[in-house]
Amino acid sequence: MSDTSHEPATAQADTTPGGPPGGLRRFATARSRSLLGALFLMATSAIGPGFITQTATFTQELGAAFAFGILVSILLDLAVQMNVWRMITLTGKRASVLANEALRGSGYVLAVLIVFGGLIFNIGNTAGAGLGLNALFGLDPRLGGAISAAIAIAIFLAKRAGAVVDRVVIVAGLVMIVLTVIVAILSGPPVGEALRQTVLPDTVDFATITTIVGGTVGGYITYAGAHKLLDSGTAGPEHIREVDRAAVSGILVTGVMRYVLFLAILGVVASGVVLDVTGNPAGDAFGAAAGEAGLRIFGAVFWIAAITSVIGSAYTSVSFLPVFSARITGRTADLWTVGFILVSLAVYLLIGTAPATLLVFVGGVNGLILPIGLTLFMYIGWFRGSLLGSVRYPRWLLVVGTLATVVTWYMAVNAVGPIFDLLSA
Repeated sequence: MSDTSHEPATAQADTTPGGPPGGLRRFATARSRSLLGALFLMATSAIGPGFITQTATFTQELGAAFAFGILVSILLDLAVQMNVWRMITLTGKRASVLANEALRGSGYVLAVLIVFGGLIFNIGNTAGAGLGLNALFGLDPRLGGAISAAIAIAIFLAKRAGAVVDRVVIVAGLVMIVLTVIVAILSGPPVGEALRQTVLPDTVDFATITTIVGGTVGGYITYAGAHKLLDSGTAGPEHIREVDRAAVSGILVTGVMRYVLFLAILGVVASGVVLDVTGNPAGDAFGAAAGEAGLRIFGAVFWIAAITSVIGSAYTSVSFLPVFSARITGRTADLWTVGFILVSLAVYLLIGTAPATLLVFVGGVNGLILPIGLTLFMYIGWFRGSLLGSVRYPRWLLVVGTLATVVTWYMAVNAVGPIFDLLSA
């Protein structure tokens, strides 16, 4: 992104002893905004239209037992994000570059997978934006998708695109949380039963868990916040504590949001309402909870989730491309991002798959990609520690990350068939 990498350096130049106090304040503000921007970029990417649709679909199918899938996704988030964010910011190198240094050629493979998965995800995000504007204003979903893509493109064409992205994702994320809490209160969910099945589920479905994990931490989402931190100048061992805090805070924010959304939909399902999982199940749930106002709230939440995910998916996917050409940086990267959004929109307008089905499917695909990248990072942590500098890497973190890698591989192998069956459903 074209501007955030310059702001911190400029501000820091003014913080030398005797320098103007205004420079120190600007530096602190820029640093805080960049950390919050990375946190919310990851959080809003993890709570996109795919996750909202998946939550409604799987809550209809599994009821309160789906809470276990949310718990697993949060635990895997912690294991994945703390390892990936730490390794990337310690080295100051993007994931594909670091992977290439650890295992020649692996960075190119990872980049291709992330860009492919990000493109599929972004097609789903564009579809979600169309569904959101349809519920909010009654627009045709395809027109809504085109309008949303145009807004995202305008953000990346802005002179200070990085700063604009930071502000957009922070404000949008907060609004989305408040609106969903309102619907959760109105729906009156069986909280006690949900808490019990969070740890003692009646049903465990690997395809469901893989899909939800893929939609919340799979594919590009794993690297979104870390790459954003690099662009803001937050790299090196001196920043590791604030990076850890940002990663954990982001996961806590997404965890609370996921559970609140689940409770909002569970309250509707528990009351006997049957959601149309082939249409717009989340919209059905919000409408049943709060009538016409609920449908409008759904439209706003869904659109915010979609537009921020379009931004996150496009930005992060393009951030992997410099491994192929060092010229894809700064303003050139912004233009590639615009092209990425346009391709996503064109494919969405051409395909015939129902948006809700597509949104569930893309989460599954990214759940299949997740263990590949995670395996590379665990290899770096265990066998190529010299790449991480002189700082001693926590062994417990590697153990947790390795367990998460084994779990994601096991779920991916067991879920391949059911996930691809979605397209023919």
